Amino acid sequence: MAQPIRQPVRACCPDGDEVAILGVRFARLRREEALATLEGSFERRAALKIYIANAHTVNLAYSDLLFRDVLNSADLMLNDGTGVQMAGRLAGKPFRDNLVGTDLVPQLCERATQRGVGVYLLGGEPGVAERAAKELCRMAPGLRVRGARHGYFTEEEEAQIAHEINQAGAGILLVAFGNPLQENWIHRNAPRLQCDLCIGVGGLFDHLSGRLRRAPSWMRRIGIEWVHILLNQPHKWRRYLLGNPLFLFRILAERLAGDL
Repeated sequence: MAQPIRQPVRACCPDGDEVAILGVRFARLRREEALATLEGSFERRAALKIYIANAHTVNLAYSDLLFRDVLNSADLMLNDGTGVQMAGRLAGKPFRDNLVGTDLVPQLCERATQRGVGVYLLGGEPGVAERAAKELCRMAPGLRVRGARHGYFTEEEEAQIAHEINQAGAGILLVAFGNPLQENWIHRNAPRLQCDLCIGVGGLFDHLSGRLRRAPSWMRRIGIEWVHILLNQPHKWRRYLLGNPLFLFRILAERLAGDL
């Protein structure tokens, strides 16, 4: 497997405004700025790497330097979740908006519909990507779905799958493998992809397909969506009950050391 590059490129940020959280560099954008930046890449066929990271993602990168390099090689790194927002405030550079992919991706698809840009969904269990595609079409009427495929394949099949994606002609590739698999996959395959944007979307397909229900809006407003996720996916208890305090401890430790 190709190794991640050791000299990460800077995230593309319209005004160069970034914040580093435990070594992972984020762009600080308002929602409209993020959407405009992504839309500005339509029809360029640059296969830009777009990652949306939360506290769990940063925790993984803290312990895995190669994964941290992969994240920092992103063309755009966006923030997701209360933990990352808290870290930004502690660093003196608060994020303008919480750019959760479950909200951001459908909004991007609305813009893709207006521009005639197609989307390809890759990931999830068999049938999930197809159901998610139908829901995206409901949310963004007229969206051109160029293809949908489950995420169960071997590394030896990657070249053929990349070829199929290129043949489909999609401008947006949504990759839903979860962290760190989706970011590593995008990093390896972006050089041979001919889409405009490669976006890691985590559990988005499960939400869109109805396999998982989104937290009520009041929980999202006060920043406790993770509680809803924990109640509905108890197998993730380590991520939240251990991972969240660990993330906070690491943030505070670096803050006290003057390294945040």
